[in-house]
Amino acid sequence: MAKIIVDYREDKKIVKELYKQKIDVEVKSLISADFVMQIKDIDGHVKDLAIERKTIGDFLNSIIDKRILTQLIALKENFPLQLLIIEGEENIYRIRNFHPNSIRGMLSSIAIDYQIPILYTKNYRDTAAYLALIARRLEKPKRHISLVSKRKPLTLKEQQEYLIESLPGIGPSLSKSLLKKFKSVKNVINAKEDKLQKVEKIGDKKSKVLREVLDSEYKE
Repeated sequence: MAKIIVDYREDKKIVKELYKQKIDVEVKSLISADFVMQIKDIDGHVKDLAIERKTIGDFLNSIIDKRILTQLIALKENFPLQLLIIEGEENIYRIRNFHPNSIRGMLSSIAIDYQIPILYTKNYRDTAAYLALIARRLEKPKRHISLVSKRKPLTLKEQQEYLIESLPGIGPSLSKSLLKKFKSVKNVINAKEDKLQKVEKIGDKKSKVLREVLDSEYKE
């Protein structure tokens, strides 16, 4: 069963919701963090995740007294993984007399300078649902998701066109014209200058450049 350690000062409604989600909850005094759980990282290694939860009002107050940075630094020092949850549906820019850029600056600093991801939730039920979902990640086998898209292999025709396109001054249209004229990549490459000039849009200048590139010795 997935387990979450919850600081004894946390909202009891969240604890009740976690019980409803069939989460094993241990309530204790935590020096830093509101919630601690074990999760698997992207490589499948089990690590401790520390979570700080703030209602929108508490988050803004913690900017004023600089408490938020002290708390997040403590998370960084004591746990390998960290997460900040900001809870509430109020407009964060309107419930205090704050300049919006002050809020944006703090959020940007947390995410970029401190490299702590931020999760926004609607209310305590939403927060509990996210906590349960994250905690259950430990129980599931980790799938490695490739960030490189798998492209369909090029057909022989496409490979031939691609090779000729790579020549100077030859785009997709001229590549097809050359292959239609000379029937193979080898014949295009071996074609003499006067033969190349007979292909539409390959003039004297372009044919000279092609032969120079194809015939010149490679020098490091």
